[in-house]
Amino acid sequence: MHWIDPDSLPETRGTVSRFLLNPHGELDGLVLGSRRLRQVHFPPHLSPQVVRLVAVGDEVRIRGVKPRGADMIAAVSITTKSGKAILDEGPQGPGEHRQRPEVEREPMQASGEVLLSLFGPKGELRGALLDDGTSLRMAPHAAAELASYLAPGFHVQAWGAGIRNRHGRTIDVDEIAELIDM
Repeated sequence: MHWIDPDSLPETRGTVSRFLLNPHGELDGLVLGSRRLRQVHFPPHLSPQVVRLVAVGDEVRIRGVKPRGADMIAAVSITTKSGKAILDEGPQGPGEHRQRPEVEREPMQASGEVLLSLFGPKGELRGALLDDGTSLRMAPHAAAELASYLAPGFHVQAWGAGIRNRHGRTIDVDEIAELIDM
């Protein structure tokens, strides 16, 4: 979205309550608020800047677009509490190819209540955030079929390959089931 002028977009303000990881261990989003949660998606190439300039508990200003049917913001810019702007200028220069980090994923499982449905940058359902902070990720076609499992208030157990680092934990879901006994 590097071609969009962020100053022309609406601004959302909030306090960062947690970061969201993609299945490669990179940040690709954050959650604003503590009572009413809102996902902010940003491309993983912004991860190094976000890690350096934003911390959980920080007030931030987001300029971005809200896709139809998804309660999330696809960020074009993030302005930190000190006023530094993190702009999406695109992942690389002409002719360059961005390499995803090599990470060891391990078998993981998680269970709990869904706090927030998670979406991709165009508003496609991609997973859920559980009450223990684990993000569950899956392909859009799988998420569309399992939408009721990924809705806030639903209790699930999920299994798959995951990664954990200092910013959070994410599982690329292979199997998911309704959690009946809690």
